[in-house]
Amino acid sequence: MGIEPMGLRESKKQETRQLISDQATRLFIENGFEATTIAEIAAAARVAKKTVTNYFARKEDMAFDHQDEFAAGLARTVASRAEGESALAALRREFLGGVERHDPVIGFSGEVFARMIADSPTLLGRLRDLHDRREDALAGLLAAETAAAPDDITPRAAAAQLGGAHRVLFQRILDLTLDGQSNERIAATVSVAAHRVFDLLEGSLGDYAVK
Repeated sequence: MGIEPMGLRESKKQETRQLISDQATRLFIENGFEATTIAEIAAAARVAKKTVTNYFARKEDMAFDHQDEFAAGLARTVASRAEGESALAALRREFLGGVERHDPVIGFSGEVFARMIADSPTLLGRLRDLHDRREDALAGLLAAETAAAPDDITPRAAAAQLGGAHRVLFQRILDLTLDGQSNERIAATVSVAAHRVFDLLEGSLGDYAVK
């Protein structure tokens, strides 16, 4: 019997992971996150309970399948900023691009998914954790990029302000989504709000971490 090629094996694993996530999200939306059990998810995905827990350490991880991208996003944007571009300018540019794309990572999730999150204390708590992870990653990146001393509070303070701006804007998108507004209308509103939010940081961070 031949050994299965690594690429095929990884592809099958990814398909199984996506299947579990899709079925879990469907059940969360239909029955509520708190009420849905791992056994029900396993049955819907036609896999063993052990398979579900092997792929997802926590139930909430199945709802936030973009969580790693979310947590790393701000740091990745700053790391890839253009020559002469500040951290603030890069993040403003990327966020406004996400608004145009209706990017789910910045909050464009649709009313049904947004309601699922809003109705679950567990998911709201997990979302706060992800915001914290994202801010921590940005602080570490800023410290490295600016060659800050270990006791320099500046990278942490800058990350708190930049991360806070993104938290506010994420919540704004979530609130507008829960109000039943279309993505187009939300984008128009949030684009104006984003310029206001980032403008408030311009005086303190406009020249910070310029590449």
